Amino acid sequence: MWTQPYMLLGRGQGVSAIVAALPILAVFLLLGVWRKPAWMAGTCGLVTSLLVAVTACRMPIKVAIGASTYGIAFGLFPILWIIFWALALFRVTSETGRFEIIRNSISELTSDPRHQALLIAFGLEAFLEGAAGFGTPVAIAAAMLVGLGFSPMRAATICLLANTAPVAFGSMGIPVITLAAATGLPIHSLSVAVAALCAPLALVLPSYMLAATGGWRTLRGFLFPALAVGASFAIVQLAVCIISGPQLAVILASMVSMVVMLFLFKRHVHSPLTVEQYAFLGHADPVLPQTPTEHLQPLSTRRVLVAWLPYILLIAFAILWNVPVVQLWLDRGTLHLAWPWLDNQVLRAPPLVPSPKAYAASFLFNSFSAAGTSCMATVLAAGFLSGLGVRQMTRILLSVLLQLALPMLTISVVLAMAFVMNYSGQTAILGLALAHNRLALPFLSSLLGWLGVFVTGSDTSSNALFGNLQVVTATRLHLNPVLMAAANSAGGVMGKMISLQTIAVATVATGAATSQQSKLFRKMLHHSLILMALAGLIAFAYARLM
Repeated sequence: MWTQPYMLLGRGQGVSAIVAALPILAVFLLLGVWRKPAWMAGTCGLVTSLLVAVTACRMPIKVAIGASTYGIAFGLFPILWIIFWALALFRVTSETGRFEIIRNSISELTSDPRHQALLIAFGLEAFLEGAAGFGTPVAIAAAMLVGLGFSPMRAATICLLANTAPVAFGSMGIPVITLAAATGLPIHSLSVAVAALCAPLALVLPSYMLAATGGWRTLRGFLFPALAVGASFAIVQLAVCIISGPQLAVILASMVSMVVMLFLFKRHVHSPLTVEQYAFLGHADPVLPQTPTEHLQPLSTRRVLVAWLPYILLIAFAILWNVPVVQLWLDRGTLHLAWPWLDNQVLRAPPLVPSPKAYAASFLFNSFSAAGTSCMATVLAAGFLSGLGVRQMTRILLSVLLQLALPMLTISVVLAMAFVMNYSGQTAILGLALAHNRLALPFLSSLLGWLGVFVTGSDTSSNALFGNLQVVTATRLHLNPVLMAAANSAGGVMGKMISLQTIAVATVATGAATSQQSKLFRKMLHHSLILMALAGLIAFAYARLM
């Protein structure tokens, strides 16, 4: 069994951290500076991480290969499994003409694209994150916004920003549940602490999202509604965590915020789009279009419900898949595969863990209970109810598969890089380098979570990776371990918008060209840093008060 080293090349912590950061530096340079496609940046990051693992960390080559293939497998399932069926659902609604009715029904509800962005990206996307997560919300919401007239880049930016609010409690609270398991801290205390850290961010996020994507002029006369939506989400999420725990926090918060939105829409007087509102759609053409609701036949309630049926089914299946009895039944088909050359071949050591512990690598092939399978059931049911034949469905699914060819490569190499960095100890070295300053630790805890999510693409994975390190460091420095562990999760969600797999999901869902991935990364990077810094400052303020 090979033991992870936390000092590289016989040098101190600083040099070790620089060497361990080389794969991340390679990704940032290729995407942010040299403007290369995400698949190329990810491949370079993977090669760099393998070189560091084998040479500097002295990781056995077989174990390094096992870690990279494990990451590729995880990229294919469950991540690409979810993305495939999420895009297939959108294609089914488009092919049957139902998305046109959906678009018109939203336009009749409100012609203001700011309302539409809040309803789809902040409301519906948060609900889907709470129920399913793992890429489904961004893929669905981004595709819907493009269908409503938003430019691909604007739709992707809006959805990536909006997805920060619910991620800490996504997939029925899995990130917080994982954090509690990794740290041994009470799940109720952790969920309340995470919600308290996220509440100020959720309050300002709708306003920030609109201003960041359309300029401050988009908030003219709209600041109160944006703050009201954010406040309703933040208050309900915190209240649910206090009363019951993390499982339903995002689902109930998103439902209440959507009710608030609909109430605000009723008070909105329909009028032709203004120059500012049209610019918010992301189009360069300065000529104002006609109001979207003009020249349309009135839509009956039945037609609207039939058109929305695929997404109603998506929500119903997502909730059904999370019912304990159903989940237990579906889990009967789950396979736990000990990954070759990797499972229990790596030993993690203090201070990353309290005592030396083998690092398991069991691939969970939950083909029936996976969130992507609930989306598959939705697609098949929607196709059947829409009258699509086997030939039509096959054509749709094949076209989606071709569309995902390059994103599949991107996600696979990025996950391979993340797993190599995790199992070789590179990510742990970076964490140890950050977690040693008592005064700055609350801020650095958020930064560490952000780094973990950027590398792994998952707040759940970041919590599992760094949660215990946060507790060990906080205890040693006489700080509140619950707050530091919660800061890891709250700050971590801000890294979701720049993780390469999330970037790939957003671009493919909106139909943007592969060349736009580096542009989207650069656009999101400064937003990610601003929001991460805000999360860190909130954690710092709480630490000073406690």
